[in-house]
Amino acid sequence: MKTSIKIASGQGFWGDLQIAPINQVRRGKIDYLVMDYLAEVTMSILQKQKLRYPEMGYARDFPETLREILPDIKEKGIKIISNAGGVNPEACRDKVLEIANELGIRNLKIGLILGDNILDQIDDFIAAGTTLNHMETGEPLSMVRDKILSANVYLGAFPMVEALQQGADIVIAGRATDTGLTLAPMIYEFGWKPTDYDKLAAGTVAGHIMECGAQASGGNFLGDWRAVPNMHDIGFPIVEAYPDGTFEVTKHENMGGLVNSATVKEQLLYEIGDPTAYITPDCIADFTTIQLDNIAPNRVKVTGIKGYPETPYYKVSAAYAAGFSTAATLVYSWPDALEKAQYAFDILKKRCDALGLRFDEIHADYIGANACHLDVADPQDQYNEVMLRVAVKSQYKEDIARFGREIAPLILTGPPAVTGFAGGRPRPSEVVAYWPALIEKTLINPKVDVR
Repeated sequence: MKTSIKIASGQGFWGDLQIAPINQVRRGKIDYLVMDYLAEVTMSILQKQKLRYPEMGYARDFPETLREILPDIKEKGIKIISNAGGVNPEACRDKVLEIANELGIRNLKIGLILGDNILDQIDDFIAAGTTLNHMETGEPLSMVRDKILSANVYLGAFPMVEALQQGADIVIAGRATDTGLTLAPMIYEFGWKPTDYDKLAAGTVAGHIMECGAQASGGNFLGDWRAVPNMHDIGFPIVEAYPDGTFEVTKHENMGGLVNSATVKEQLLYEIGDPTAYITPDCIADFTTIQLDNIAPNRVKVTGIKGYPETPYYKVSAAYAAGFSTAATLVYSWPDALEKAQYAFDILKKRCDALGLRFDEIHADYIGANACHLDVADPQDQYNEVMLRVAVKSQYKEDIARFGREIAPLILTGPPAVTGFAGGRPRPSEVVAYWPALIEKTLINPKVDVR
């Protein structure tokens, strides 16, 4: 058993800083690189890609990043864990192996985590009485069955642990929990058992701190953000973990950014719901028991975490087609910029009503005045400029398209001193809505394929 391991965050989402995983591998010592690519809406996008092109359906940035760092990870013995497989982990593995062959890298073992994609099983589940009710409304999934685009179970860390036990150098999962990517190497290296709830909770908290990349190391920091040094060269967080479940959050010393209890606390508060019961497939973590200690510059020790047994359910992340939307912007300048923008929106609504356009929602933001803080924003007498952004949603694509033809006319048939219309008429885009549900774990069969 190792006395400690260093796990580095390389991506917080698909589209994150592309040089981050390269820096994590090359600018200091690490044992594991974890890369998180998936969000709820991402799965539906990838499913639509796969339906159109069977060789797609995964995060295509991932293999290209590996093209850059595969020689490094082979030389240094670094293992990579990622959920970049999306809805097509097999195709993702094929692409990685193709790149490895091009680079002359042999004997690369890749482990796939399968079984999370239940799209083809939904009808069987419903027929057998598993209704997959919406977790907030209680409505059964059958209400939107004909509109479902994707459906994936959040798998936990233990299938990834099995892949590591089978010798995988790279583990590629589909929809796995973000926290599981970091927890898995701790379980594997330290021999933690499924009933070591405090330790599993500690690894889960470590994964939560890591899952958003540089948000734990000075990025998007609401505190003294001016004090974050060299943000242009920001170092992503690294967890140095120990067998007893304690760990330290840090970063490479030769990189920018900031790691202290404040930056870690901000990330800990991200998307947690009930802080006493952070539920994952592996355990339940009590965030109110977390103890933080600044033990050195850019090093925070995390201790005291309590955990409890996991629930008998997996969470299902489904997405369905929910109509169409579009948005358009115009900029109104001083004087009376906000009043002009508000009047333009009033004109637009009346014209849409006269045309009989059918909208589920129509909404205006006044960017520069109150778009972020709404009614609690401090009112001002004058603004240099205000951007009017109007968004509409409808089940009728033709009405969304007709709305798009009403924006440009406002330039000469509305309030004065307007600019900012570019790029042509706004066009309808499909709205993808989220359907969270629970399913009994006994109905899901995760699979591990290492080769």
